Amino acid sequence: MSLRSLPALVIACVIAIVVAIAVTAIVALALRAAGRRRQWPALLVKRARVPFRLFLAVVVLWIAVAVTLPPQVTPGWAEIIHHTFLILTIAAGTWFCAALLVFVEDLGLARYRLDVPDNRYARRVHTQVLVLRRLTVVAAVVIGLAAILLTFPVLQAAGASLLASAGIIGVIAGVAAQSSLANLFAGIQLAFSDALRIDDVVVVEQQWGTIEEITLTYVVVHIWDDRRLVLPSTYFTTKPFENWTRRHSELLGSVEFDLDWRVSPSGMRAELNRILSATDLWDGRTGVLQVTDATQGWVRVRVLVTGRDAPTLFDLRCHVRERLVDWMQRYSPASLPRRRVEMVEPPEQQLPTSRARSATEAEGRLFGGTPEKEQRASQFTDATPIVPPPPPSPHPPPPE
Repeated sequence: MSLRSLPALVIACVIAIVVAIAVTAIVALALRAAGRRRQWPALLVKRARVPFRLFLAVVVLWIAVAVTLPPQVTPGWAEIIHHTFLILTIAAGTWFCAALLVFVEDLGLARYRLDVPDNRYARRVHTQVLVLRRLTVVAAVVIGLAAILLTFPVLQAAGASLLASAGIIGVIAGVAAQSSLANLFAGIQLAFSDALRIDDVVVVEQQWGTIEEITLTYVVVHIWDDRRLVLPSTYFTTKPFENWTRRHSELLGSVEFDLDWRVSPSGMRAELNRILSATDLWDGRTGVLQVTDATQGWVRVRVLVTGRDAPTLFDLRCHVRERLVDWMQRYSPASLPRRRVEMVEPPEQQLPTSRARSATEAEGRLFGGTPEKEQRASQFTDATPIVPPPPPSPHPPPPE
């Protein structure tokens, strides 16, 4: 390359950059003017500003280099330069097209707000669009890479053999990445089966939380204590889980008390009505107090209340529980639970009198104590011959 052609090339590149900056400034001013009455221009600038500048800069630089490229450059180097700019243009164009597609998706999502009470359909649309966005980006990247690879003549010649072996490669890849493909299809199934949506309230692995993110391979659950539970997409297609906002966001909750038998259900019911009427947490649908059980020394009182969503219902249950406990402590202390223990003393043992002892001893003898027993004793002894002992001899026997 001669020295005389170098300034011309540099000047052409500088002019190209200035033109790119001027074009982007004019487009930005036009979008700002249009954005005074509408919101989509600001969203378009946010999504496509950087890829548009890069794409425009690569195109104008390619034009400047192609116009001012000196003839002293060999055809081999010229082909390499043009091929490099072609690859850069395809890459920047792919990024710009993906940004435009994401802008269109965001423009559609802006019509469905999540900060409204009944947002079931909006959450469904957000979930499906977010999954489609990831699929769109992946598809754009794959198409861009394929376009870049097809710019090489060697790969163009080998295209037929690659297509012929695609079946075998697909089978091998499917066996090797079976779990990944399962998660991929599970993520698509979750997005379009309406089984799970963004901001759904779920109970998984004995944890309560909301769905924060749904990707093609995993789902992020925002636990109530600000932890994040990351689960594979196949978890929600193979295992049961609780979805508290499947059809609507309104929920019914209960508050239970084990109280003393002297509790006044009518008094508690009146206090419950007063508590619910004075709070904005209650949606006005259900507010019931019932005695559900009365066994084993306790009276079980259950309160049923409703809220517009799960967090509001939790706050409402805590509020009702605190107010009723405070009411019982202040105005109905007899309602507080108590344990009753009855102490029973054994009777004192009295010693029998002498007459009672003689009567008892007489009754215990076989022949004695009563005239009838004495008569039987005489009859028994008379019937038995009594042999008197022999009289003692007057002379003692001689000693031996």
